[in-house]
Amino acid sequence: MKNNPKFIISGGGTGGHIYPAVAIANELKNRFPDADILFVGAKDKMEMQKVPQAGYPIKGLWIAGIQRKLTLENAMFPLKLISSLSKSLGILKSFKPDVVIGTGGFASGAVLKVASMMGIPTVIQEQNSYPGITNKLLSKKTNKICVAYENLERFFPKEKMILTGNPVRQDLISVGEKRSEAIAHFNLDASKKTLLVLGGSLGARRINQLLEKELDFLLLQNVQIIWQCGKLYFEEYKHFSDKENVQVLSFIDRMDLVYAAADVVISRSGASSVSELCIVGKPVIFIPSPNVAEDHQTKNAKAIVDKNGALLLKESELDTQFETVFQNLISNEEQQKQLSTNIKQLALPNATKQIVDEIVKLIR
Repeated sequence: MKNNPKFIISGGGTGGHIYPAVAIANELKNRFPDADILFVGAKDKMEMQKVPQAGYPIKGLWIAGIQRKLTLENAMFPLKLISSLSKSLGILKSFKPDVVIGTGGFASGAVLKVASMMGIPTVIQEQNSYPGITNKLLSKKTNKICVAYENLERFFPKEKMILTGNPVRQDLISVGEKRSEAIAHFNLDASKKTLLVLGGSLGARRINQLLEKELDFLLLQNVQIIWQCGKLYFEEYKHFSDKENVQVLSFIDRMDLVYAAADVVISRSGASSVSELCIVGKPVIFIPSPNVAEDHQTKNAKAIVDKNGALLLKESELDTQFETVFQNLISNEEQQKQLSTNIKQLALPNATKQIVDEIVKLIR
């Protein structure tokens, strides 16, 4: 086994693709301190900031997904695809990776496609209970597919699949020990319950609208609120931070501390969020986004709810049921403990290590 293997990791577009990619990179660095790791992303997407912040170099491809309606973007797609495939070829030839790893998103599609044509070993990591189109297309040629949910045989070749779970930030594994640090960091009142509201890295319009409408009701339940509204919506909602016991944030850097501070969580059910919430073991109300492929967020949430590990409210139920569901949960310590215990049992905390074990087996 060489001491300084080379890896290309590609994934992006959303935090759900980027954070698993960074977690895998960190574990590879941990095992091979002299490893050479290069990221490849999409030029104007958030990975171009987040990956360098995590300490890794990144190259950008000119690629974007297909919009659902007729747009100029769609007309440009063939051109962008050819450009991305050709740039991927250049990157792979000059960097000469031992293994290429994809965590989803259109940039990873281009790089992994070219890598498999060149005979370079590839691994894809699928976060969702319903795979994205990129990974479905790549699965025929890739060497291994690390999945986070059972029963994905109808999408992927069974003999290539390994159930690992999703990589999560390692600093989330011991959040229980960080409560007092978390309360100081966010300047919270230790005697009050803390409600954490998460809408994903970009924000969730419907959850923000819900909070705006229900803020006074929530404050009457004697909670303090950390509301991550997303960078797309920060200007619109930041003035609510003027209220006592409310903090509106566009983005949270210290997820370990915010989870340590939280008593109850309201969250979207993207794959990364679900995996993180299983590990931190907090009572959660999932509000899935209905605007995603094949309604996969509802499927992600149901996998937890069916084992009595969380509550689920559809967007269409928020106006009629939210207040009752929230009030029952915040006032019922027994239910909070039960949900907490059950969701924690569904965690797969060794996912990152297992995925890296599979990658290491492929190093030539």
